[in-house]
Amino acid sequence: MNNQLKMPLYQALVEHARKNPISFHVPGHKYGSIFKPTASVFQQILQIDATELTGLDDLHSPDGIIEEAEALLAELYQVRKSFFLVNGSTVGNLAMIMAACTEGTHVLVQRNCHKSVMNALKLAKVNPVFLEPEFNREWKVATGVSLETVKEAIHLYPEAKAIILTYPNYYGMVYDLQSVIHEAHSHDIPVLVDEAHGPHFIIGEPFPSSAIQMGADIVVQSAHKTLPAMTMGSFLHFNSHLVNVDKLKDYLHMFQSSSPSYPIMASLDLARNYLAAYERQDVRFLIKEIGRFKRELADIPSVRVLEYPNKLGDPLKVTIQSACGISGFELQKRFEEIGIFTELADPYNILLILPLLKEKQDYPLTESVEGIKKALKGLSFQKGTDECQVDNRKISELAIAYKDMPDYEEKDIPISKAVGEVCAETVIPYPPGIPLLLRGEEATNEKIQYLKKLIDNRAKFQGGNSLEDGFIKVFWTS
Repeated sequence: MNNQLKMPLYQALVEHARKNPISFHVPGHKYGSIFKPTASVFQQILQIDATELTGLDDLHSPDGIIEEAEALLAELYQVRKSFFLVNGSTVGNLAMIMAACTEGTHVLVQRNCHKSVMNALKLAKVNPVFLEPEFNREWKVATGVSLETVKEAIHLYPEAKAIILTYPNYYGMVYDLQSVIHEAHSHDIPVLVDEAHGPHFIIGEPFPSSAIQMGADIVVQSAHKTLPAMTMGSFLHFNSHLVNVDKLKDYLHMFQSSSPSYPIMASLDLARNYLAAYERQDVRFLIKEIGRFKRELADIPSVRVLEYPNKLGDPLKVTIQSACGISGFELQKRFEEIGIFTELADPYNILLILPLLKEKQDYPLTESVEGIKKALKGLSFQKGTDECQVDNRKISELAIAYKDMPDYEEKDIPISKAVGEVCAETVIPYPPGIPLLLRGEEATNEKIQYLKKLIDNRAKFQGGNSLEDGFIKVFWTS
C-alpha cells in the first residue's frame, strides 16, 4: 500500500516543468508563455499541459509513468485492469457497451440511465430492453431496478448479451445490486455499471459497497464528481471473464482523444492518491461534519432534509425537498441569488454534493446554512398534495427499432396530443442527463405529464427544440 503514496504521472510532469523546457512541440500555448500576462489564471496549470514527450509516456500505449499510475489505480480498486479516461464517463460507457454487445442482439438496460448509455446503444445497433426502476414516492424520484424485474427480463430475453445498470442514482440512492449481479452471472450475462457517482465507495462504511466489490464486470466512474479530479477525468475498471479486454482497449483507442489532456490525467493520479490516503479518522470527521450540517438544515421549517430508505445511500449527497409550496427550481434560484450553487433541481428537490473532506479540512457548511436561512426567510411550511404518476410497465422495448427509424416521416405535434405517439427526438432534462423520452419510444401519459411539469417549472433540456412552443417531434405514417 506504500506505493499508493506515489503520484508518478503528476510528479513527472512537475519535474518536467522545473526544467523550464523550451517547447518546439504542441500544444501551442508553449507551457503558458504565449498568454503572459493576459491569462494569469492559466499559468500554473499550463506548465504541466504537455504532450507525449520522452519520459511522459502515451495514454494509448502506456509503458512508463501512465502505465504505473493506472497500475496503482487497479491495485487500489483490486481489479484486473484500470484505465484513465480523459473524455469523461461518457467515453467509458461508450467503450464498455461496444465491447460487450454485438449488433442486432438484445441488451437489458436500466431505464433511468445517462444519455451516453443511450448513445452507445445506438452506436452498437442493438435492441435495447428497458427495465423500469422502482419509484420512491417520498423522494419523488426513480431509484434502481428490482431483482424481480431483472429475473423477469432474463426469462423473456435469455439470449441478452449484457445488462447495463446505473448505481447509485444521481441522488445517491442504492439498491440490491449484489443480487442482480449474481442473477445475471448465473446466466453468463456480463454486468456493466455506470457508477459515475460512486468512485469513493471503496472507502467502506458508512458508504455503500461499490459495484466493483460486488463483482460487476466493467465499472465506469466519474472521478471528477466526488474525488478531487478535474472535470472530464474518469476511471474505467475491468474485472471480467465474460468480456474481451482487448476489444475494450480497441474501443477506448477509438473514442478517447488522440491528444489526451495531461492536466486531466495528472488530476486522476492525484485523486487516486487522495483516496488511497483516506483514513478511518477522516471518515469519522466527515460523517460528523455532514451530520451537523443536516441537523442545522433540518431546523429550517420551509424545507425537509430527506433520509435514505433504511439509511442506505451516499452520505456525500444531501437532498433538500421543498416544504413551502415552491418548486425545487425556485429553491435553487433563491440559493443562487446568495451565491450558493447546487448540483441540480427537480420539481420537488434540490441536490447538494458535499466534498470528501479529510480531518481538519474546513468547508463553509455552517455559513451555507445561515445563507440558506436568509434565502428562505418568510417562507413557511405547507403540506404538499402533489402526487407523481408512475409508469407501471416494468419491461419494454422501443416501439420503432433504430434500424427502422429512417423509414418514417417526422412531424411536430402539440405536446398535449403526444400520448400514444412514438417520439422522434430524445428529450433530456439536464442535469441530470437522464432521458425522459427516447427517440423511438412510445410517449406514455405519465411521461408527458411529467414533461409538462418540467416545462412549467422552466427546467433546462437537451433536445426537444420546440418544447417551449408546446410541440414535440414524433414519427408519422401518412
